[in-house]
Amino acid sequence: MDNDSPLSFAAAAKLNLYLHVIGRRADGLHLLDSLVAFAAVHDRLTIEPASQLSLANTGPFGDGLPTTSENLVLRAAEQLRELAGISQGAHITLSKQLPIASGIGGGSADAAAIIRGLVRFWHIHPGHHDLSGLALDLGADVPICLFGQAAFMGGIGEQIEPVPSLPAAPLLLVNPGVAVSTPAIFKARTGTFSKASRFDEAPATLDELVETLANGRGNDLTEPAIATAPVIGDVLAMISEMPGCRLARMSGSGATCFGIFDTPSAADQAAARIKTDRPHWWCVSSHLLSDTRSL
Repeated sequence: MDNDSPLSFAAAAKLNLYLHVIGRRADGLHLLDSLVAFAAVHDRLTIEPASQLSLANTGPFGDGLPTTSENLVLRAAEQLRELAGISQGAHITLSKQLPIASGIGGGSADAAAIIRGLVRFWHIHPGHHDLSGLALDLGADVPICLFGQAAFMGGIGEQIEPVPSLPAAPLLLVNPGVAVSTPAIFKARTGTFSKASRFDEAPATLDELVETLANGRGNDLTEPAIATAPVIGDVLAMISEMPGCRLARMSGSGATCFGIFDTPSAADQAAARIKTDRPHWWCVSSHLLSDTRSL
């Protein structure tokens, strides 16, 4: 592309349809098994030509976000430029629509999206550089967000096994406005490690998806997250009680929870009810994506 032209693209919310902690390495990092897909809600990033690298934040969750390398977006851009030996700059605008520290990979999705975007903007040949290694250096969720398709995630985030397309299930996402620390949630987890729960054939219908997920263990981090932030339990209970809800779970280490619904109308109506009852909560109806390139 002509890098005199702005480039705008989406960074979709990540959902852990299930998440199991299956072990821990000698260095203390936890080993995971998770089925990851994406929701059709997203942040938006815009890249414009500039002599230096810079970042501006806008959107409902943009206030207070750093514009330095403390922000994962700018850090990803700086490390990509160093990796590829690029001297060009870029001005990046992040429209932050997703809650911060919320278990749906907002920062990781943004970092992955800026890598993809700058690869195009700076005409970098992706096959000539270890973009997956760069992504993992930035965070455990960045590789799966860079992959951008529904997949099983293992190891500490570096193992990615694609799954066939998942049904476009209606969703409700709710966050009570409480930021939780991922390291603190992992530290609070107790008990034995789980086993992997991967399936051989991807569910082809909504009913099959719900049945497959319901027969599994769910999210191993839910209990320590509720112990840390009890309002997460309230969110799960409220989603579960909504008409048409088939399954309610927490994503990542929280605090965002999601419900899978029978129909888009049921998800929309549930969102309207929760927004009325809890106007300060972030609440949005959406649908499941198997591939973020459809955004």
